[in-house]
Amino acid sequence: MSESTRLNVFKTYKLYVGGKFPRSESGRVYEVTDSKGNWLANAPLSSRKDARDAVVAARKAFGGWSGATAYNRGQILYRIAEMLEGRREQFVREVGEAEGLSKSKAGAVVDAAVDRWVWYAGWTDKIGQIVGGANPVAGPFFNLSTPEPTGVVTVIAPQDSSFLGLISVIAPVIATGNTAVVITSEKSPLPALSLGEVLATSDLPGGVVNILSGKAAEMGPHLASHQDVNAIDLAGADAALAKELEIAAADNLKRVLRPQPVGDWNADPGTSRMTAFLETKTVWHPTGSLGSGGSSY
Repeated sequence: MSESTRLNVFKTYKLYVGGKFPRSESGRVYEVTDSKGNWLANAPLSSRKDARDAVVAARKAFGGWSGATAYNRGQILYRIAEMLEGRREQFVREVGEAEGLSKSKAGAVVDAAVDRWVWYAGWTDKIGQIVGGANPVAGPFFNLSTPEPTGVVTVIAPQDSSFLGLISVIAPVIATGNTAVVITSEKSPLPALSLGEVLATSDLPGGVVNILSGKAAEMGPHLASHQDVNAIDLAGADAALAKELEIAAADNLKRVLRPQPVGDWNADPGTSRMTAFLETKTVWHPTGSLGSGGSSY
């Protein structure tokens, strides 16, 4: 069959929830266009019910993911980076269309995103050494502080950085053992939805990351007030929405990471996004004594 007589095969983008690819239960979609206004695809317009389903999936996955060894989490994150590298050309195209970048500039963004994922993969078994340790106490006790994941984290992805910014807010959440419900960039959701396909074919357990496209202003308030969500990252929220979600999050004392101006997502991210969603558990244990001389260990 000649090239001119082939039918176009358009991609149907779907949500990524619980390791599966459902359409929105509402049946709604919205048009996604490139930087010049040309139609690219229809993306699912997620509903409140989709958001609730994503929280259920994230909570179900939390026990196994948080209970995995940090070394194992690092292996899985690195495997995701391998998969991203293998689909580089697809993401270069999608990022270029989403952000109006040339192929070379989009390629640089995708390369930086893959490198950022590898960077966080290397931190999984090291962050505990930075924020935990043995504390000196006046008594015959061991006093040990260790970091533990907060739980289910809602992430509002950056609006203008559809891939590098997205990776920069998802990877630190799951690297430390949390599970995530992500609301993509509303205007540029396609790289995020394609990321779900990569996660599904990696070793990441279903439900650790759940990806919803649509309106943050519609889903955000329900997730911020959801009693089974433990924290929220407001990276992609504007000032008015961020204030609304902060107030809703106070109802069950969620951790809130406020929007922070990011001039360049390529800059060294540091460890702040990992430590933002960690709790510190401190354990006291008697050292005991050895023999009648009163010596101790």
